Amino acid sequence: MELDHLAVAGESLEAAVAHVEDALGVPMQPGGRHEMFGTHNFLLGVSDGLYLEAIAADPTARPHRSPRWFDLDRFQGGPRLCNWICRCTDLAAVVAGMSVDAGQPLSLARGDLRWQMAVPDTGVLPFDNTFPALIEWHSPHPAPLLTQQGCHLRHLVVAHPQAADLDAALGLRDPRVVIEVGPAGFEATFDTADGRRVLR
Repeated sequence: MELDHLAVAGESLEAAVAHVEDALGVPMQPGGRHEMFGTHNFLLGVSDGLYLEAIAADPTARPHRSPRWFDLDRFQGGPRLCNWICRCTDLAAVVAGMSVDAGQPLSLARGDLRWQMAVPDTGVLPFDNTFPALIEWHSPHPAPLLTQQGCHLRHLVVAHPQAADLDAALGLRDPRVVIEVGPAGFEATFDTADGRRVLR
C-alpha cells in the first residue's frame, strides 16, 4: 500500500473548501460529482504524486448507494481532515488479507477516472474512521492533472486510543505517516510557499 490522498469533509462543499484554503493559503480547483454516493469534491495537487480533496454530500443529488462513503451521512460540526486513502495494486487480495473489515471493493467513476474503493456496508471505516480507505486505480492517476500550488506533505499524524492495534492492522511503512495514541483524529503538516501550515 502507498499513501494516495487525504480527504477533508464538511457539512457543505463550500465549507470544506474554505477550510483547506484558509489552512494552507492556496486555492483548490473543481473536481466533480460521485453519482453512486451523491457527493461532490474540489481538489488540490500536492507534491510527490499526492493530492487533497474537499468532499461533502451533494444536496442536489440522490445517492445510488447508502450509507455514503467516508461516513458522510453522520458528518456534523466544522469541516476537518476526516480520512486518508491508500492505494494498492490488487485491492480484492489486500482486503481479503486484512485483519479488519476494510469494506468490499466497489467500481466507481468520475469523468474519465476509473477506480475501485473498499467501502464498508456501514460507511464507517475501522478504528473510528482512522483506518485508511483503500483504493485501486484503473485509469491514470488524477494527481498529474492537477495544478500544483507549492504544497508538500511533511507528515500526517493519525491518532487513535488503540494506536498499536491500528498500526498492526495497517502494516504501512511510510516515514510521512505517524500513528500515535490519542483521541481519534488527524493532523497534516505541509510546507507551502508561505511557510509551514497545519491542516486538521
